[in-house]
Amino acid sequence: MVQIKKCMTKEDVLEAVKERDVKFIRTQFTDTLGIIKSWAIPVEQLEEAFESGVMFDGSSIQGFTKIEESDMKLVLDPSTFRILPWRPTAGAVARILGDVYLPDGQPFEGDPRYVLKSAIEEAKKMGYSMNVGPEMEFFLFRLDANGNPTTELTDHGGYFDFSPLDRAQDVRRDIDYALEHMGFQIEASHHEVAPSQHEIDFRFGDVLSTADNVITFKYVVKSIAYHKGYYATFMPKPLFGVNGSGMHTNQSLFKEGKNAFYDPEGTDQLSQEAMYYIGGLLKHIKEFAAVTNPVVNSYKRIVPGYEAPVYLTWSAKNRSSLIRIPATRGNGTRVELRCPDPACNPYLAFALMLRAGLDGIKNKIDPGEPTNTNIFHLTEKERENKGIHSLPADLKEAIDEMKCSGFVKEVLGEHVFSNYLCAKEMEWDEYKAIVHPWELEKYLNML
Repeated sequence: MVQIKKCMTKEDVLEAVKERDVKFIRTQFTDTLGIIKSWAIPVEQLEEAFESGVMFDGSSIQGFTKIEESDMKLVLDPSTFRILPWRPTAGAVARILGDVYLPDGQPFEGDPRYVLKSAIEEAKKMGYSMNVGPEMEFFLFRLDANGNPTTELTDHGGYFDFSPLDRAQDVRRDIDYALEHMGFQIEASHHEVAPSQHEIDFRFGDVLSTADNVITFKYVVKSIAYHKGYYATFMPKPLFGVNGSGMHTNQSLFKEGKNAFYDPEGTDQLSQEAMYYIGGLLKHIKEFAAVTNPVVNSYKRIVPGYEAPVYLTWSAKNRSSLIRIPATRGNGTRVELRCPDPACNPYLAFALMLRAGLDGIKNKIDPGEPTNTNIFHLTEKERENKGIHSLPADLKEAIDEMKCSGFVKEVLGEHVFSNYLCAKEMEWDEYKAIVHPWELEKYLNML
């Protein structure tokens, strides 16, 4: 029987669908904001789809194209073929991701996967490849009697808590099994700090495969949870007064098969390249926070007091810093950026992180001295004296930073840059015009 592996070819896939009795293929890609778009084709059309692509209307996709130039095609990537383990084994259903192309055969510059591939090529020119390991957090809530999501808690556990009678824990176990069935190597799966909050970490990999895996991860988590009668959300801050959900992103560069961030003779055993990479991230993070933290709600998580990073510092020890260097050395040496959240489009977010780090290396950007004290314990004046700056305070501030960034525009390309900003400005305008429950509670009886 054909084994489902990372390096599947078209021939492998065609043989696998016969052996595994696959009846339908769900073809998938993401729009500019990272929302999965999907439609099913019968397995009989798969070979033709590999040859000619799958045509679709690009004008119906957020941030893609105008109605008068709407024809696009999805070119399937056989390496992303996976059988969905929660579907029946007889008459199985599989999933496959693809790249968006124009009818003339040119890659579509508005495709988020294309943006990441362009960043990968830039790294390749400099002799580097990038590995990424995201830490994915999410909440499991109950559904109401009509199957609609609520914020009703499934447990009152805390960090690493274990309860043999916790049904939500059983759901997380089923998610783990499904992910492993789809080729993930699970490294950790546990309850997080907040009630009903969970984290599943999968093994790092090359940046493109990892971005694909983030999309797959969210799809699997939501699907399994719903099948079990729960709702999984990657909303950064669904509950007031507790920690939100992040997507800490561990990243490293490799050159000639060796970790370019490791230098046994360097300070903290970090190479000069690692230091410059950190410098690039610190220089540009405010400019692309609207991508790593893309929604209004993202900035309810990034506030002091809930372990989320707020201040633009780095440290090999301090978890209150935006950038932390985990203790592992050798091939495991890595830089952890702690602000991204799971609402982001991973293709765009990873592309910006990579290009920011490369810019740091190219231009030898010094990150400054590490900050090893707890920044949350410093006063505003003390932070000011130390030259410690903050991430944007809300989505509007992040949008304004991005608007002025030639760096972000270059990385994303004109098409994605302008369409992304347009979508985010509309989101902010909608948010600020709505009367929120807090305002009614605060002012209705007062004024």
